[in-house]
Amino acid sequence: MIDRPLLNRRLDGHGTTIFAEMSALAVRTGAINLGQGFPDTDGPEEVREAAVRALREGRGNQYPPGPGIPELRAAISDHQRRFHGLTFDPDTEVLVTAGATEAIAASLLALLEPGDEVIALEPFYDSYAACIDMAGARRVPLTLRAPHFRPDLDELRDAITPRTRLLLLNSPHNPTGTVLTRAELGEIAGLAVEHNLLVVTDEVYEHLVFDGEHVPLISLPGMRERTVSISSAGKTFSFTGWKVGWVTGSAPLVSAVRTAKQYLTYVSAGPFQYAVAEALALPDAYFTDFREDMRAKRDLLAGGLTEAGFEVYRPQGTYFITTDVAPLGEKDGVTFCRSLPERCGVVAVPNAVFHYDTPDAGRSQVRFAFCKRVEVLRDAVDRLRTLAD
Repeated sequence: MIDRPLLNRRLDGHGTTIFAEMSALAVRTGAINLGQGFPDTDGPEEVREAAVRALREGRGNQYPPGPGIPELRAAISDHQRRFHGLTFDPDTEVLVTAGATEAIAASLLALLEPGDEVIALEPFYDSYAACIDMAGARRVPLTLRAPHFRPDLDELRDAITPRTRLLLLNSPHNPTGTVLTRAELGEIAGLAVEHNLLVVTDEVYEHLVFDGEHVPLISLPGMRERTVSISSAGKTFSFTGWKVGWVTGSAPLVSAVRTAKQYLTYVSAGPFQYAVAEALALPDAYFTDFREDMRAKRDLLAGGLTEAGFEVYRPQGTYFITTDVAPLGEKDGVTFCRSLPERCGVVAVPNAVFHYDTPDAGRSQVRFAFCKRVEVLRDAVDRLRTLAD
């Protein structure tokens, strides 16, 4: 008989994700799933047809190059120049990954040693906590607190120790929807330079900023040589199942991340890489229309949640709304979310599962996704209003 736990102790506490649990609950109850962040419609038809064309023409059906196909690496480089004025060598400073999730995992596994400290915005997206633990490093939270969810930069300065190796930033931030300002990012960059820290930035919602602007940290003085910038196609083009992400940064950093990445998936999504290369070249009108469509959906759901009695924190970006259920007489978001499908036929996700290391910081907060069809959101709003009856 095996006399020790099967699961690596570094993954103790990291069981089935709440997203899988809540999505299964939605299927079982027939509830509207506003929990997991995936659209309920596909993205542009021309992008889907580009994937079909690649399949039929035999492009990507066998192993693509380890760093990604040249066409996609060039398209990513062009995207960074077009939208952010950043220049990256597609051969040495761009790496294609299996979504942003793998990019984050490869970055943290490559750059961290056991005992290193990682300061991250809390609540953490769930994979951040797991990857930091797998690397043997230690999480240090910089808590974003309601109602404004702004980082306390004095608290950040005080959190840096000789063991701090890396800052992990997510802007626009999931789940709170906070978009870091240019001034905030400037102060963060100054601290990174002062203390010689590495930074990993998760920017998958870069094209979904409704209020403010998206400023890549890597664009600020002193940050290019110390920042791993991560993004992906899933959120921007509504093909989350394709799992095509990327890393951009200086050649030494990208080389380090590639070393870890090659032992994770090695390569992935061959035909889809060709399609994403075409997607990144879509005209500006696509990106503008996509953002404005999501803005209207945000406002629709935010208004309905307010009418239903939630305290609503209107997000600056992403496609999630964080709410507080305390005005409904509820104290615990996890309990509330597990009962919500039976109460009114809607699924949401409690913020507490995004790995708060600060006790009770998000206990009564609940996240809803608005990346759904308008008719679905209207139906969900009608159902949620019954909570106020």
